[in-house]
Amino acid sequence: MDILEQLTSRAQAGGKHIVLPEPTDPRVLKAGVRAARDNIATITLVGSTEAIRKAAQTAQVSLDPVTIVDPDDSPLASELAEALHQRRAHRGLTLEQAREQVRQPLHFANLMVHTDHADGSVAGAVLTTADVIRSALHIIGKAPASKLVSSFFLMVFNKSHHPIQGGMIFSDCALVINPNAEQLADIAISAAHSARQLLGETPRVAMLSFSSAGSAKHPHVEKVVQAARLAKAEWPDLAIDEDVQLDTALVPDIAIKKVPDSAVRGQSNVLIFPDLDAGNIGYKLAERLAGAHAIGPLLQGLNKPCNDLSRGCSTDDVYHVIAVTAVQAAARVNHQPETGSSVR
Repeated sequence: MDILEQLTSRAQAGGKHIVLPEPTDPRVLKAGVRAARDNIATITLVGSTEAIRKAAQTAQVSLDPVTIVDPDDSPLASELAEALHQRRAHRGLTLEQAREQVRQPLHFANLMVHTDHADGSVAGAVLTTADVIRSALHIIGKAPASKLVSSFFLMVFNKSHHPIQGGMIFSDCALVINPNAEQLADIAISAAHSARQLLGETPRVAMLSFSSAGSAKHPHVEKVVQAARLAKAEWPDLAIDEDVQLDTALVPDIAIKKVPDSAVRGQSNVLIFPDLDAGNIGYKLAERLAGAHAIGPLLQGLNKPCNDLSRGCSTDDVYHVIAVTAVQAAARVNHQPETGSSVR
């Protein structure tokens, strides 16, 4: 069973409720209906009932497996407006403004998550990443232990030509442009938790650089080393290598030669890129040249699951992000902190 099958199976066992605020997009509509039919999650489509039904007719999709909630006439609207007002009143948001904002499907969906009427949301097939992140931050908020919200891709290597089989976490590839050492440490810790949640493996983190074990001296290298040490101080049991080149992170024979005392020993399952240039280029190289399946961008550091989509996503991509969101929601509920480690 490959990593995608494992995630699907775990989502089916979790019984979570995922809301989709872009249901007139045929990719989202088809993926949501398929996810509901496959018992990946209970699916609620948030938007105009009339528009959703027209989209379903055009796409020749039955809406029987899903629920539709129209913000314009939902009995939840008043409760959600009150919740939004409480959340944003300190920023000057009035109750009347909150009632107007609740009519926006994205805000309505995230408020359902915030108020425990749903377990997670998925958007971004139509809306921009900035829209998705802004709504998530304003409504769902950061997790108590997180310093920032960052992103990651779940990279799936399951083709016969892939030298490494299974899943890996690549972070940050879509959100934080030029993290400082403290932010990079937070990204590494969040990505390690994402690996444990989604891969079901002990995280093995490589802090990528053009240097391995101090082979080069430069402020960019120093940032990566400092970030690794900060992450290690927060999570002492975490297997993390400081500054390592990509081959050192992935090839055991090279790791032994370049970093004899490596904690990861060339078997990393979490790659932390030093900045967004490297991360974005890195995941697209793996996707476009190596044929890896890139699922995301997924969000980490939020109080509850809310995930972004690429606007170039396929129906399968949306389906898999729904499954990931359901697994994240189940892991959030079921996770018990481990003794002796800094766990969020």
